[in-house]
This record gives sequence, structure tokens and C-alpha cells, in this order.
Amino acid sequence: MKLILKWLFSAAALLAVAYLYSGVVVSSFTGALIAAAVLGALNMVVRPILVLLTLPVTLVTLGLFLFVVNALMFWAAASLTSSLNVTGFVAALIGSLIYSALQLVIDFVLERLFLDK
Repeated sequence: MKLILKWLFSAAALLAVAYLYSGVVVSSFTGALIAAAVLGALNMVVRPILVLLTLPVTLVTLGLFLFVVNALMFWAAASLTSSLNVTGFVAALIGSLIYSALQLVIDFVLERLFLDK
């Protein structure tokens, strides 16, 4: 149940990013669901490999290069789905920052909702 709610809220977060920032366009809620699934899969499979490969650069930049990795994942998800459109790398960077902030809120709410007592 928690996974389904996280997927739905992630799709809503993508719609919110498209509403808040004009560089990101989402075609519909169904498209947002597909894009959220693709983005989640990329973050689960490809992102750890990229983080490991870029570890020296990440250490030199004191972790700031992870913003670039997040933007690359966002941009890759947009290129793999036709329902998510990002106008360029800067738009992917700003969109991924907004999306990450919304994901923090979603994770906090879901942890409070499913708190085992």
C-alpha cells in the first residue's frame, strides 16, 4: 500500500513541478504515473552506478555534483517517456531540485502515516 501511495504522490509531484516551473511539461496524470515509474526505476538502477563512478568529483565538490546526477536522471526519464518533456539541462536541474524537495515532503508524510506503533 505504501509503494502505491508513494507512486501516486510522486506522479502528483511531477504535475506540481510542471505547474511551478515552465521548463518541465507533463502531458497528463497518466503520463505523470508513467514518468514517475520510469524516474523511480532509473533512480533505483542507474543512479547508484553514476554516484559510484562520479565519487571523486562528488568528493571534490563536497557533494554538490549529486545535483548534476539528479538532473541527469530527471533528463533521462524525460527522454525515455513521451509524456514528460524537459526543455534542457538547466530545466532538468531546476525541475529535479523542485521534485526532490517535494519527495522529501512525501517521504515525511508517508513515514508519519505508516508509523508502526
